[in-house]
Amino acid sequence: MPGKVGFIGLGAMGGPMALNLVKHGVALVVHDIDAAKVERLVARGAAKADSAETVAAQVERTICMVETTAQAESVIAGEHGIVKSAKSGHIVICMSTIDPTTVKRLGGELAARGIAMLDAPVSGGTERATTGELSIICGGAEQTVTACKDLFQAMGKNIFHVGGLGQGLAMKLVNNMLVQVNTVAVAEAIVMGVKAGLDPQTIFDVVRVSTGTSHAFETRVPRMLKRDFAPGGTVDISFKDQELETAFAKHLGVPVLLANVTQQVYQMARAAGFNKEDGSAVLKVIEKLAGVTVGSKS
Repeated sequence: MPGKVGFIGLGAMGGPMALNLVKHGVALVVHDIDAAKVERLVARGAAKADSAETVAAQVERTICMVETTAQAESVIAGEHGIVKSAKSGHIVICMSTIDPTTVKRLGGELAARGIAMLDAPVSGGTERATTGELSIICGGAEQTVTACKDLFQAMGKNIFHVGGLGQGLAMKLVNNMLVQVNTVAVAEAIVMGVKAGLDPQTIFDVVRVSTGTSHAFETRVPRMLKRDFAPGGTVDISFKDQELETAFAKHLGVPVLLANVTQQVYQMARAAGFNKEDGSAVLKVIEKLAGVTVGSKS
């Protein structure tokens, strides 16, 4: 599908995703509330616009990659949103991790104007966003997904179409719930081991080749040992995702005990001032309660 593409939201994930589109020859029109992030893309050949509305006026497909449900709603249907200028036949691709029920409602509002919508949240963190190897989980009409495959292939390695609008987000929340719960379990386990007198590197070496290992264990523990809490995905984002997970589960009538309990650990980390650090910083909450420290900067 030819023509310019809009990209709104150039943060830790959106920035490298947009850059990969530019690298693949996609003509981008970009917008972000942070002018410095916009200029980084402009320097690579993208055009800039001063609102979501002015982005959508210039393109046939617009990607939304903001942080919260409220931000996505504003970008898509707000006073200066995509809906104000998008023509019939336009495609809105919401790649943010937000509330699935809100996406369905927005999709209905857009459909009434002849505008198609996909939810296409991503998994893989900033590293895979940079390398263009994200997993992209799509919900929406088959023909709309097909019309956007070129964009998805420029940003991702694994592309899934899991059902109708909102189902991509449902799948993403299932995935994120497992990672966020597991990260707290990893922090508790390694603190317990250190309190028992075990060497933290030895804990990592043994568990990673034993039955207790997981993606969260293998990726979070090296950060914990180095005390490297530079954000791949912040505590705030983990907490926001768990808000979505627990609310969605409540809406569905599904009990999710561990998601609710571990959310409080992320809240404790936020209250302690770790909110802009990596999600693995929940370790520091458990350390303080147990009176031990894991790893060092050396």
